[in-house]
Amino acid sequence: MAVRPDLRNVAIVAHVDHGKTTLVDAMLWQSGAFGEHSHVDERAMDSGDLEREKGITILAKNTAVRYGGPAAAAAGVPDGVTINVIDTPGHADFGGEVERGLSMVDGVVLLVDASEGPLPQTRFVLRKALAAHLPVILVVNKVDRPDARIGEVVQETTDLLLALAGDLEDETEIDLDAILDLPVLYASAKAGRASTQQPGDGELPDSPDLEPLFATILERIPAPTYDDGAPLQAHVTNLDASPFLGRLALLRVFNGTLRKGQTVGWARKDGTLTTVRISELLRTEALERVPAESAGPGDIVAVAGIEEITIGESLVDAEDPRPLPLITVDDPAISMTIGINTSPLAGKGGKGHKVTARQVKARLDVELIGNVSLRVLPTERPDAWEVQGRGELALAILVEQMRREGFELTVGKPQVVTREIDGKLHEPMERMTIDVPEEFLGSVTQLLAARKGRMETMSNHGTGWVRMEFVVPARGLIGFRTQFLTDTRGTGIASSIAEGYAPWAGAIEFRTAGSLVADRAGVVTSHALMNLSDRGTFFVLPGADVYEGMVVGENARADDMDVNITREKKLNNIRSSTGEELERLTPPRLLTLEESLEWANDDECVEVTPEIVRIRKVELDQTARGRAASRAKRAGA
Repeated sequence: MAVRPDLRNVAIVAHVDHGKTTLVDAMLWQSGAFGEHSHVDERAMDSGDLEREKGITILAKNTAVRYGGPAAAAAGVPDGVTINVIDTPGHADFGGEVERGLSMVDGVVLLVDASEGPLPQTRFVLRKALAAHLPVILVVNKVDRPDARIGEVVQETTDLLLALAGDLEDETEIDLDAILDLPVLYASAKAGRASTQQPGDGELPDSPDLEPLFATILERIPAPTYDDGAPLQAHVTNLDASPFLGRLALLRVFNGTLRKGQTVGWARKDGTLTTVRISELLRTEALERVPAESAGPGDIVAVAGIEEITIGESLVDAEDPRPLPLITVDDPAISMTIGINTSPLAGKGGKGHKVTARQVKARLDVELIGNVSLRVLPTERPDAWEVQGRGELALAILVEQMRREGFELTVGKPQVVTREIDGKLHEPMERMTIDVPEEFLGSVTQLLAARKGRMETMSNHGTGWVRMEFVVPARGLIGFRTQFLTDTRGTGIASSIAEGYAPWAGAIEFRTAGSLVADRAGVVTSHALMNLSDRGTFFVLPGADVYEGMVVGENARADDMDVNITREKKLNNIRSSTGEELERLTPPRLLTLEESLEWANDDECVEVTPEIVRIRKVELDQTARGRAASRAKRAGA
């Protein structure tokens, strides 16, 4: 096999907020990718609005770092090495992005927080990397944190690697010697420093820059290899769009050479082969795509001119086609129904809103093209579809993106995707790791026990914090995060990863409080809110439009209550509607989209518009809901 010594392809993987994107920023600056006076935002790779707002990576992206330091000369490449870096999401809900990213690279840089240590998403990405036989470099990041425990974190990560290797032994051969010879670096991505020498806990690395990291990547990540006599083979791993070039297919060339203007074979998912022409070829330099004439084995490039190409397909030699295998991802675990807005206020929020079933279906079809872990299934209604994904967050992100694009939607409460195994109903399970202060141990244990969670391990690092590991049904985590943060006063850290399927765990009570439901259409008044203030907590402000069946608050009791929230103060010839009364209203609790999806009950759904998010009953008519409740009560008796 021939080798490309001037090239390295590496993915940076980690749990959420362990510093992947910050490290890529530092690598770009120190390699001279940006000019001295260039203005570049922090976390430059997180280019989406939602990524910046939420502080997480949602889409896998690639950049190219041109490194020409001493390590390049020592490796026999004095002209410099191009390091293609894939920045992957750290949240398991976006696991499809991780799997696609790993299919493009020859090695992995694993980032682990020096205080938190390996967490569920660390296990997820490591398992994928080991199954693909990719070498791993461990970078212990944030070593300058006051609560860093560097030695313990290295030991925990090594133990995790060995445990995963043992799990995978039956599926594939694992090189245990390579795992035991794991290279370890100690870094502070924010300071732009990394070292092979372990610093003291809470201290910065002794190296002034990231040179040790670059050297380790060149030494430990193998250069791309290829068969010199093989025809063209290139794998599409991602999609993008350009206002000038249309759809762009991001791909890695495995064998052969790809040229601008070349006619190649397009191996489609359905097994057919079509001849297409490469109208434009682009390679990545830092954060920009620049035109290129050709791309060889190991290169990660973008091509234009193939309008309907999708992820997982291949570009091959038209005369000797040898397609590469399709990319496979884990099955979805959570579903929700997405349809057009059917509330009485539909289409009244402003001009340009997208409200038709045709527009919603077209947008979901577009999402399917670039999101391999998503599925869209028909329902009994022609204007609603069941959308399945990895987790609640991934589906909420999709709805939020559609809302910002001007869509009005009705979104059902998230449900789990069950399957039948040996004649019994099984449901997806999650392995959840929780870090909380010791004082909240009892309340968190009680919260998860009510959601059918089973504690597996518990450890105390002697810092006042406790780490617990639970196996809990995926549906038990719907609406969990809000209650968890309330119980731990915002201090708890919780994350989870898929743990396969287990028999149905039984009924779970998600919410003990009922809903306050508007019994008529109108405008919310301060007078009505004042008189109803002892009934519960409200979700609406005075002056807001409401309709019959809209949920306007949380009842202090367990059952639902229909209320007149539009009632006005009576007028007479002595008192005015606003005089002689000082109304001190308790500020309402304004729910975000994610909080609304978590809070909604089984007989409720969420109305989503570009301006506002409302919770409503599926059946708006008060009389019809009452009859249905009476029938259910008689049937239960």
